[in-house]
Amino acid sequence: MTVAPPADAAPTTPAGPARRPRSATSGALTPAATLNLGVCVLWLSLIVLLPIAAVLFDSVSDGWGAFWAAVTDPLARSAITLTVGSALLVTVINAVMGTLIAWILVRDSFPGRRLVEVVIDIPFALPTIVAGLILVSLYGPGGPFGVNLVGTKGGVVLAMLFVTLPFVVRSVQPVLIEMDVDVEEAAASLGASGFTTFRRIVLPTILPAVLAGSALAFARALGEYGSIILISANIQGETEVASARMLALLESGDQAGAAAVASILLVVAIVVLLLMDLLRRWAGRRG
Repeated sequence: MTVAPPADAAPTTPAGPARRPRSATSGALTPAATLNLGVCVLWLSLIVLLPIAAVLFDSVSDGWGAFWAAVTDPLARSAITLTVGSALLVTVINAVMGTLIAWILVRDSFPGRRLVEVVIDIPFALPTIVAGLILVSLYGPGGPFGVNLVGTKGGVVLAMLFVTLPFVVRSVQPVLIEMDVDVEEAAASLGASGFTTFRRIVLPTILPAVLAGSALAFARALGEYGSIILISANIQGETEVASARMLALLESGDQAGAAAVASILLVVAIVVLLLMDLLRRWAGRRG
């Protein structure tokens, strides 16, 4: 005969192994962590912070009047405008096409897919001056396509697109590989269209990676020189980019003017990268 427990008795659970209480962290760094942090700070200071500080110091070494004259010079202003505008345009194109290419490589199986994987990484390994020669041979006066982009702003954009293609593709591809396809299939079974599934499920997941790759592509395009210098023909006031303008100023002995142009590019890069990082964090929280 079994005796029922009282109605107000609390249910019992099997006793498990006693857990050790988690010790409260004091926030103090261990000696090993302190050493690692010191090495990182020292390395970043030598490689990044000191060169940036030197550029900023050189840009105002002749006074703020000389700085303003250097950055408002018509040639410098034209070069900065062309470089920043082309880099932004290339970033938008890369965000769309890079995501599309990553999607095809992950979700579709077709002959030659392994070859496409290799081709995408060629801009990483190819010297930029060689890339410029290839672009001129393909899109120059004697090119096989009958299109002459030498000495045009379109050629500048094309060169930037070539060297920045892999960044978005390689940033988005791992995220698509790790995505759970069952969620998309469930949405489709509930009647969601392909566009709705992409907008509500896929895009929030891959958007942080798209923004991260786009930020890298923008930074790369902003400082590109080798692949652009040949196809742009370096026409002052028309197709001369900021890096070529800085080289011309250095060759003429105007180091402060070159540093002034570089500082403007540095400020633009920092602002755009910070905005993209904020968008990436926002998209990560929303996702």
